[in-house]
Amino acid sequence: MDSVSEPGEPGKGKTFKLLGILDVENTPCARDSILYGSLGSAVSGLGHFLFTSRIRRSCDVGVGGFILVTLGCWFHCRYNYAKQRIQERIAREGIRNKILYESTHLDPERKQTQQKSSNGETLSPENQNAAP
Repeated sequence: MDSVSEPGEPGKGKTFKLLGILDVENTPCARDSILYGSLGSAVSGLGHFLFTSRIRRSCDVGVGGFILVTLGCWFHCRYNYAKQRIQERIAREGIRNKILYESTHLDPERKQTQQKSSNGETLSPENQNAAP
């Protein structure tokens, strides 16, 4: 199964390019948008033909259905993709900051409460267990 390439991995095998410019395999959302657009084209063109029996107008409606459904799916998918990328970036930065600042004085989760003991000393949270 070495010859099977995973989607999203450029450079492995031959990719399918739509009109020579859009790499359908490696472009996020392109494959689904084209498939849904072709289905929308068939449904809208055939539905219009069944209602009106006008061939040329039905072909025009089919092309219009393809364009509308493809663009609608494309923008919806790209919006969700961009939103997911932003959430991933925020989570990655949070994890990186957690790793960098853990157990340091800059750690935001670390409690900076200091208690005063009976003799007037200020104890840090690490030294509280050693107090009499």
